[in-house]
Amino acid sequence: MTHSSFVASSQKNTAMKRDIKKVPFVELFNHRLQGVVSSGSDIERVYVSFFEAGTLDFYCSTNNNRPCGGLGGYPCKHLVEVMRQAIIAYGIDQVRNYLKVSGDASQINSLIEILDRRGTVKKEPASEVFSRFLNYLRYLELETSNSPLPEMSWFI
Repeated sequence: MTHSSFVASSQKNTAMKRDIKKVPFVELFNHRLQGVVSSGSDIERVYVSFFEAGTLDFYCSTNNNRPCGGLGGYPCKHLVEVMRQAIIAYGIDQVRNYLKVSGDASQINSLIEILDRRGTVKKEPASEVFSRFLNYLRYLELETSNSPLPEMSWFI
């Protein structure tokens, strides 16, 4: 399934609104659930986080590649928030399927049940995810139009 088909089918999950002030960017892309989380204490700092499909390996660092404090090999609060906002945006079924979470799908119905199957820390630079986020931000500078921008559907 392509990224755009995930976006199109996620529009039926309207029970909750995403918190774009806390997590301005979340996407299912390139075999990852990835996103950007606002610092809360420093407007210049964000945390770039990802979970890898299949393994659920994860990592979180600042936009300047400083590792997040984390929880000693467990997903940090930034990773948990990216997962939470992805479930709101795409729905639990799509997140679980995209990440290829192991186990009986009927028994995996919450964020905690996905995180229980966690992978290991996989240190990678934040640049790929952060540059995708910055690329999407340029759309905020476009002139207002009634024409849809399909690639912006994650922002709604």
